[in-house]
Amino acid sequence: MSLDRILVTGADGFVGRHLLAALALAFPRSSIIGTSRFAGHGELLEITDAEQTRELFARLQPDVCIHLAAIAAIGEARSNPRQAWEVNLHGTLNVANAILAQAPQCRMIFISSAECYGASFKSGLPLDEDTALAPMNLYAATKAATELALGVLAGEGLRLVRLRPFNHTGPGQAEAFVVPAFAGQIARIEAGQMPPEIAVGSLTPERDFLDVRDICAAYIACVQKFDSLPNNLAINIASGKTVKIGAILDILLARSSASITVRQDPARLRPVEIGRAVGDTARANALLGWRPHFALEDTLQTVLSFARQQNGVTV
Repeated sequence: MSLDRILVTGADGFVGRHLLAALALAFPRSSIIGTSRFAGHGELLEITDAEQTRELFARLQPDVCIHLAAIAAIGEARSNPRQAWEVNLHGTLNVANAILAQAPQCRMIFISSAECYGASFKSGLPLDEDTALAPMNLYAATKAATELALGVLAGEGLRLVRLRPFNHTGPGQAEAFVVPAFAGQIARIEAGQMPPEIAVGSLTPERDFLDVRDICAAYIACVQKFDSLPNNLAINIASGKTVKIGAILDILLARSSASITVRQDPARLRPVEIGRAVGDTARANALLGWRPHFALEDTLQTVLSFARQQNGVTV
């Protein structure tokens, strides 16, 4: 398979920054190209601009497009639903239509989300890719709708694989997400920048967590195996096991010498909460040859170390 040019949209985001470096190592002979909404961060691309998107694909002629660009935080999507639909649905369709019209040889890897399963998680069982999509928040709805819309384009010739990553974290993730929110507060407490009290949402949900390095490895495996996969296939990227949010907090607190109290902040509670979310990993194991390698404790340490570095804390 030709892999002269690999394009990553949203390359200046959390996963994108890690992925560019991982792709460069995995494909040293390929040109790895990242796009961003901001000048100075690779190719300039606003995916909600259909004409600009068409021009970029016509000019670059990528062999693979890993489509990461999105409104990715649930709270951000909820606070600006119009933008979330415009970026996550219509922006993605701009990318897909540009591929079909301008670079039909390009393989599209759409990064969806396990949030799409929503109410189906109420079974408490590990969900496989044939489980009904039943989103319970606006972000998940945009991703589920996009999957359906892309399926139509796959029937018209779009070369497509849909990946559904479960929770993942690592250094550089925004504090809109739970692990860096905990780590950032701990680091600021250690730096004397805030009182020794950490604000949290619900600590009882159980989640399937991955290290961003394992996420990148899964995306790379998908690039490598793409031509052997059925078109429009969906694949979970999951560990197959869960950890309580409260247990994550306990691990992080145990790594700090500060005496920290915990306070529940109503603003951090979700309007609708899923009790347990875990994914079936069989398809990723069998078709991608992928399994996660990083232990949760190691992942949490990387996030806490990054937060300490950002706040001038030495331990």
